[in-house]
Amino acid sequence: MIEIRWHARGGQGAVTASKILASAVIEEGKYAQSNPDYGAERSGAPLRAYNRVSETPITLHCMVLNPDIVIVVDPTLLKTVPFLEGTDENSTLLINTDKSPQEVREKYGIEGRKIYTVDATRIAMEELKRPLMNVPMLGALVKILNGLVDIKTVENDVRKAFGKKISENALQANIRALHRAYEEVRSE
Repeated sequence: MIEIRWHARGGQGAVTASKILASAVIEEGKYAQSNPDYGAERSGAPLRAYNRVSETPITLHCMVLNPDIVIVVDPTLLKTVPFLEGTDENSTLLINTDKSPQEVREKYGIEGRKIYTVDATRIAMEELKRPLMNVPMLGALVKILNGLVDIKTVENDVRKAFGKKISENALQANIRALHRAYEEVRSE
């Protein structure tokens, strides 16, 4: 089982991305959970969302305390929330930043964890014309999950989640953002 913790701000779509991931994993015949964790439901407030994904049934039904993967959607949270809490040297970090993984490691004194970075903000602004980084971060996550879920299945679930809520142009922009982040994610 892989446990994932998302750090974002209200309105950035991390809860939606978490749900899309779970739906895609289940669609492929595996097991998944998606749980939000937020206090005051207001735009801009820090929040967490959680996923568990597995090839076998999941019997845990609680917050993720020791994540295998931590995703930081909003880079301003690197200074304000304990994003490394519950992680160890085997944990993986996926961070939205224009910095390289090595630059992030040095700036925040991170030791022993695998670090991936993707400039999801730039991708979102170029493709969506708005700072909605959830779908690009989801694309990068699919890449680092290394075959656990197929990008095409996630694309289909993005279409299902957004298809009737946004214009066709906006939907296509999200699909492009998903695939770009999948291709542009960087590791050490």
